[in-house]
Amino acid sequence: MPKARYTYELPEHKVEYGIEVEISELKIDSEAQRSLNEKRAKGIAAALIKDALGSIVVSQRPNGDRYVVDGMHRCHACKLAGVTSIKAEIHHGLDQQQEAVLFLIKNRESAKVSTLDEYKVGLTAGDALCVAVDATLQKHALKLGGSSTNSVGAVSAVLRITGRYGEDVLDRTLSIAEKAWGRSKESWDGMLIGGLALFLSRHGDDIDDDVLAQKMQKEGLAGYWRAKVLTVSSNGGYNNSGTGSRESACYQLVRDAWNKGRKAGNRI
Repeated sequence: MPKARYTYELPEHKVEYGIEVEISELKIDSEAQRSLNEKRAKGIAAALIKDALGSIVVSQRPNGDRYVVDGMHRCHACKLAGVTSIKAEIHHGLDQQQEAVLFLIKNRESAKVSTLDEYKVGLTAGDALCVAVDATLQKHALKLGGSSTNSVGAVSAVLRITGRYGEDVLDRTLSIAEKAWGRSKESWDGMLIGGLALFLSRHGDDIDDDVLAQKMQKEGLAGYWRAKVLTVSSNGGYNNSGTGSRESACYQLVRDAWNKGRKAGNRI
């Protein structure tokens, strides 16, 4: 089981505060930073008051290059508004991985960072959970984020599965989903893989993965399963808006598929 999500540890290092820096000299490392939201930056620029910008967070690397750790949108807004400098809190002696950790530290209480951005930066920071998820997804030739045949859009579901049950359950879940439903974006639906993972976490030792995939396939493809889950969760006394209740509904459907044709004494 991976350790707790997103650890925040940095070595002792020199920090300078209130340093005026030229925006044109600042660089962005996309692997240690979130994605730029152009609309958000334009919104800041439209009502920009330099004295109200506060200090951005910058990492100065050994070669003298300065990278923005926190404050990318403020920097871009300044460029749009013609402002050439900004105050910064400058950290010295950090490598790229430590810059990613610093970004997480500065944003851990903020709702500004999406789960996907936090995952990407956490991966650069070497977070155990993110690394485990990435390794498992690569095994299946999948990426996290987006919605396509080769990417899983259910970011929170994948992180939750791995955090709660471990990468082995995520690995089995993705394998069974592909065998049962084929390789399509519907196969990676969050409530489907969440319910399947819940089933495996409870009964995985008693399950033959290939047999389960065959039984699930006989019930229909992922689109059918998704519609069935929504019906069961809305009509079966569950809160239709809750992720947990939908995963529970899928768990029941997976269990029913497994039990079909089995003698009473061998059912789950």
